[in-house]
Parts: sequence; structure tokens; C-alpha cells
Amino acid sequence: MDLQPLIDVGMTQAEARVYVALLELGSSTAGPIISRSGLQSSVVHMSLQNLLAKGFVSTVKEGKKNHYDAIPPKYLKDFLEERKARLEEAVPQLDALRASAQEEPQITSYKGVRGVKELLYELLDAPGKEHHTFGSTIKSTMLGDEWWVRYHAKRAKRGITAKLLFNGSLKPWTETHAYPARKVRFTDYGFEPLTETIIRGDCVGIIVWLDRPVGVLMRHPSIAASYDEFFNLLWKAGK
Repeated sequence: MDLQPLIDVGMTQAEARVYVALLELGSSTAGPIISRSGLQSSVVHMSLQNLLAKGFVSTVKEGKKNHYDAIPPKYLKDFLEERKARLEEAVPQLDALRASAQEEPQITSYKGVRGVKELLYELLDAPGKEHHTFGSTIKSTMLGDEWWVRYHAKRAKRGITAKLLFNGSLKPWTETHAYPARKVRFTDYGFEPLTETIIRGDCVGIIVWLDRPVGVLMRHPSIAASYDEFFNLLWKAGK
């Protein structure tokens, strides 16, 4: 017979075979169960102990031998209902654990040109339809002019619009390298910053444009919202 319904109730494959053997035999000692189930002696004895612990089998000692009985199959439905009830009770606690884990920001670091490109692709896959950048400088072109053009073409193709707040050093570059679906403003800090910040959905990417660039990706909605508020202030001040 198909043992899957018994496995769904909480039995292992071996336990299900032992349970079925007991139904066929009626009250029985271990010997006939071993013969009927076709399992090894050690497996049968272990399965019987597990079935006793789970409440699927009862035992009575007659003389020096244990006689085992399988509970009537109709009671298996009760076990399913009990398991469902216990699961329903546990769901709020499990949800609380999940929520607690989500409160912790996920932080990943990246190194080198290849690593920073990986960070940027992770941002491209983040949720939301807006891409906000501030702090971009001429040093960011170390990734390659054509690479940036292709990257923003992919962004636009996904229906993501961009607001790009560039340092003044990038102004000549933007005159010869256009991105689709974007608005650009410029800032003049009086110096060339090393740090660029990108906000996408619940993600924030921070890139430090050293000779060997490094980056950090943070995933947390509150962190992203905070950075986005700061971006909006800078955007209003940009020209």
C-alpha cells in the first residue's frame, strides 16, 4: 500500500512499514513484525520504540515478552488535527522570530573593480522603481565609460528612473555620455569626494573610490529610508 499518508502523519518509512505490519498481524511480539515488515531486527525495535513515543503503538507485557498493538487507523486523523493545532499556536512565535531577523540589517562588503560592479548589479536587482545617487565623482569612471552606459541602459529597460546627483567634475563627462530615464543635478563641494551613495528600494550601496575601490551593501528598509531623506535634501540643493 501507499505509505505516504502515514509518513504525512509523522512516521518515517520504516515506522510506517512496522505500523502496517501490526495492523495486518494484530497484537504481536517483535518476531512476527520483523518477518512481516521485511526490516532488520534493529530497525524494527527502533521503529517500535519511536511509534510508542509518538503514540501510534501501545504495548502490554505478557510474561517476559512485549506484545504490541497499532492504534486504530481512524485515530490518525486526530493526530493530524493535533499537529495542525500545535502548528497554528507556533505560527505567531515563528513570525516573531522572522520579524526579529528582518530587523537586523544585512551587510555585505565588496573589494576591487569587479566587486564594486557586483555591488551595483545587486542594487539593480533591488525592489522599487527609483535609483537615487549622490556623491558620484570622476573617479567612478574607472569602471569604464561604456560599462556605465550599458548599466544604466539595463536600469531604464527595467522601468527604473534615476535621479543622479553628480559632483561638478562629472559635468563634462555627462555631456558626451547620456543615460536614459534619468535626471541629473550637480553639486560643488569645493573638493573631490571619494564616497558615492546609491539608494534602491530597501538597499543602500556605499562605494569608496580608492585606487582599488571598496563598497558596502546594506539591506534594511529603515536605513534606506533615512539615506533617501538625506538624498532628497541634497537633491533640492543641487543645480
